[in-house]
Amino acid sequence: MQNVEPMTLFGYEKLQAEVKDLKEVKRPQCVRDIESALEHGDLKENAEYHAAKEMQKNIDNRLAELQEILGKAQIVDPRELEHAKISFGSTVVMTDMDSDEEVTYTLVGGCESNPDMGLISFNSPLAKQLLGKEEGDEVKVRLPGGEKEFEIDEVKYVETVFECMT
Repeated sequence: MQNVEPMTLFGYEKLQAEVKDLKEVKRPQCVRDIESALEHGDLKENAEYHAAKEMQKNIDNRLAELQEILGKAQIVDPRELEHAKISFGSTVVMTDMDSDEEVTYTLVGGCESNPDMGLISFNSPLAKQLLGKEEGDEVKVRLPGGEKEFEIDEVKYVETVFECMT
């Protein structure tokens, strides 16, 4: 089974923009920094050279990671999905049965997640336990802080507002 990474067009374009920036701006600048540092001579005590080489390694690692994610990317338009049951792109309003606190989450791609904004990765442990559930369902979920029980109040599609991460 092929491992796919669902994401919206926004997430895909965000990753492509990061690849472009790394390839066209950051990596060339890093190469110039290495060349400049080489002019200082002795490499054993050349902090600028070692820092630039480390930066180059980090950029190359990130590029490889991004290429792998983009290679598995499956662009999904959540507007076209059914949201009677929780699925990719669904916004879920649920109540913690112990504290009576209401929480709202939207299931998005891993590269789009931002828990502070209520955007959780489709592949996160919580999202995996919510998939397929419907309004009125009670669900026990295992979280890092322990087990919690929620009642699902509403499952809907809402146009997702992503934080601009440039």
